[in-house]
Amino acid sequence: MEIPSLTKMTETPLAKLHASAGARMGVWFGCTLPDDFGDAAAEYHFANQSVALVDKNYRAYLSLTGPDRVRYLNAILTNNVKDLLAGQGNVSLLLNPQGHIMAEIETYAFAERLFCVSYAMILEQLITWLDKYIIMDDVTLTDETERYGTLALEGPKAAALVQGLSGVEIAPLGELTSTDCTVGSIPCRIVKRSPGGVAGAEFFVGREKLAALWQILLEAARGHGGGPAGYAALSAQRLAQGVPWFGYDFGEKQIPHEAGLEHSHISYTKGCYTGQEIVERVRSRGHVNRRRVELLFSGEAIPEAGAPLTLDGKEAGYVTRASRIWDPPRVIGMGYIRKEANVPGTLLQWAKGTASVVHLPEALRS
Repeated sequence: MEIPSLTKMTETPLAKLHASAGARMGVWFGCTLPDDFGDAAAEYHFANQSVALVDKNYRAYLSLTGPDRVRYLNAILTNNVKDLLAGQGNVSLLLNPQGHIMAEIETYAFAERLFCVSYAMILEQLITWLDKYIIMDDVTLTDETERYGTLALEGPKAAALVQGLSGVEIAPLGELTSTDCTVGSIPCRIVKRSPGGVAGAEFFVGREKLAALWQILLEAARGHGGGPAGYAALSAQRLAQGVPWFGYDFGEKQIPHEAGLEHSHISYTKGCYTGQEIVERVRSRGHVNRRRVELLFSGEAIPEAGAPLTLDGKEAGYVTRASRIWDPPRVIGMGYIRKEANVPGTLLQWAKGTASVVHLPEALRS
């Protein structure tokens, strides 16, 4: 597990509620969150067959106001925030001058501010990094982490459930588009998010309303054949979808092309930003010496993060994250492999079996 070196341990505001429900707690993204609610396999099924409710309160929330906010943020992030219209959002990376990934940041545009979402485990260092670049800019950076929380619904029944609760039809919305709504009597901001290509929603809400909103969403999810899902199931689900996690599958040791984020987190037409020279150099060169890959393991043993992978007895790379999935029953994961061994179909070895380099989720469908 590759956690950024500068971390801050936090606890979900719903910890007592989860404990009363019998959840087994663990640490995910530097935050105490549910491992499971008693049956990780059933929770994985919720996410794939009905609807899963997820506590995402490992996040940090920052607001940027002032007339220079857009120009300032666009000059330091890898994606184009300059052209975001009110209600739109995108995901970027914050790089250091050597091109290494310091943070993953979602940016949402509002009429009078930009709202950034990142990770509480790097909050203190993130604020330091962002403050460093505010020199002559008329920008005010405000930490709003203690004000907000996030809950999510995902799975094939999520869109129908969201519409029934809020009246918002999320399917036609663009990815990371957000809109105000009310669930029960609770004001929320819904953000469309489509893990695995299936429309789902995140609910930004005032922290004092989190527990009440959780109970409303939980009852609705159970009414649709779903329920709460912990991070054992969610980690397995993201691996099956081929989605890497910041702090686990990429971080300060990687540059974007090594992490496979060059098509999802970077604009190549926006102009200059911190670390751009390295990104463009790698882009023009056409390859990196190692790259994140998706892996299908033999047997039932689950490799630890950092487990070495070899090819013909020689070091080839290592595992970043691995998990058992339940439908179909497999052990899958991600890792970094040297360029001569990262072609799909390559069979690698680890201490308790083999690992095939594959494309997920296509390999699971086949």
